[in-house]
Formats: sequence, structure tokens, C-alpha cells
Amino acid sequence: MVVEIDGVLLHLAHPDELKVQWVGQDDVMRQLLAAWLVIDDRDLPMNPRLVGKPGVGKTTLAYAAAQRLGREVYIMQATSDTRPEDLLITPVIEGEGMLKYVASPLVTAMIRGGIVILDEGNRMSEKSWASLAPLLDNRRYVESIVAGIKIKASPLFRLVSTMNDDSSTFDLPEYIHSRLQPQILIDFPGYDEELAILKENLPFADDEILEYVTEFLQHAHAADERYSARDGINIARFALKLQHIAKDRVQQAEALRVSILETLGEEAMRYVPRKP
Repeated sequence: MVVEIDGVLLHLAHPDELKVQWVGQDDVMRQLLAAWLVIDDRDLPMNPRLVGKPGVGKTTLAYAAAQRLGREVYIMQATSDTRPEDLLITPVIEGEGMLKYVASPLVTAMIRGGIVILDEGNRMSEKSWASLAPLLDNRRYVESIVAGIKIKASPLFRLVSTMNDDSSTFDLPEYIHSRLQPQILIDFPGYDEELAILKENLPFADDEILEYVTEFLQHAHAADERYSARDGINIARFALKLQHIAKDRVQQAEALRVSILETLGEEAMRYVPRKP
């Protein structure tokens, strides 16, 4: 799709289409939807950030919330190499001496009134965040130096940034920190919710395997380990494959132990349940 802004043709990105479902933790879903709500003509949506350990479902929550609003969803992965032009508009050489301007998923969401998920936003440098400062306050626009145009966000546009709370990330500049509010914390789920997450992702797995993996994860959470439901899904999936190759249900206990060892390493074995 192509749109024209101030005489410049922009080629838009395609929305992301994922099959995801948010399981449990309804309170954080309500908080995110509330942050995006506009309650008066003079009101503005907020730009929340979802903070938690890797693998707790921050991106899943953001996508599921956007789905509830029935809007197009655009996911933009942030890295330490993300440049301002990556966030906005990138010039691409097309043909002899011809430039094509390609809008990022974020700018596409602004134009089309969609929702952008800026994934792992605190991996970006301050220079990249600075290019979004006017978008994150009441001005709600970005300015592309590359294309020489200013782009205003649709009233329907919404933004959320996910952020990992680990040491491999940048500290947010204060002027950006104050623009990305509220901070919504996502913690590890309890036993029933974590089991439901595993069942949602592995509906073909035996309950016995999923219960075993859930118990393992709960032991790890109690010890403040960073193992997540994503790790649990990988453990269960690998164990199922090992068991399938063995074609012997007696091998289930060994398959689970091998899967935990090969997925997370020797240090994870201290949390293995006594009986599978």
C-alpha cells in the first residue's frame, strides 16, 4: 500500500498476524487497555511500557490487547543498532537513480490508526528514542529528516513498548521515561495459570508432561530463577519429540530430564520434580 504525504510517496508495511491468546493475569490486561483508553475529546491515550523478565509474555499481552480492540497490529523489534531512520522512514534505491521511501511498522501504524508494539524498547539508544519524543507527548507526530516530511498520528494510533529487566539493556533517558507511562509489571504466573499457558501452546501434549513441567517452573520461580513459560514450552516440546522417537512411554521420565538438561543446562536440574 502506498500513501502520499506532502508530495512524498510512502510504501507502508504490512501488519503482523499472529495466533496468540492471553491466558490469565487479567489485571495487567485491564491496565494496558485502560492506558490506551480515551475518555474525553480533550484526553489523549497513554504510551505504556510492559516490564518483566524475558519470556513472561509481554509481547503476547500487547498483541492480545490490540486484538481485543480489533485493530491492525505492527511489531517492531528494537535492538542496539536501531537507527532513527529505521524507526521512521528508510530510503531504498529502486531502479536507476530512483529512491523509494519505505515507512516503518511504527509510522505505518501511525498513518493507518493501528497499534505498534515496540518490542524490547530499552535495547535502543537515546538517539533513536529522541526521534520519537514528539510522538510520545501531546504533539503526536514524528519528523523524517530523510524524507523531509512531518507525519501526524491518527487519533486511533496506540503505542506500547515491552522492556526486559535485565542487564543487557540501556537506561531510558528521563525525558523518555516520563513519556512512557504507566509502567505495567508482568510477573511469573501461578501454577494454574502457567499450566493453562502450556496447554494453550501445546494442546497435543499429555497432561502428565505439562503438569511436570509446570511444577518444575514453579520450583524455579520460588528460587527467583529467570526460567519462564517460554522455557517450559520448549522443555515440553523437546521431551515430546524425544519420547516420540523412543516410542516407549516408559522413557517419559528420562525424556523430560534430558530435555531440561539440554534446554537450560545442568544448573536447572536442581528444580526437577522428584517424580514425573
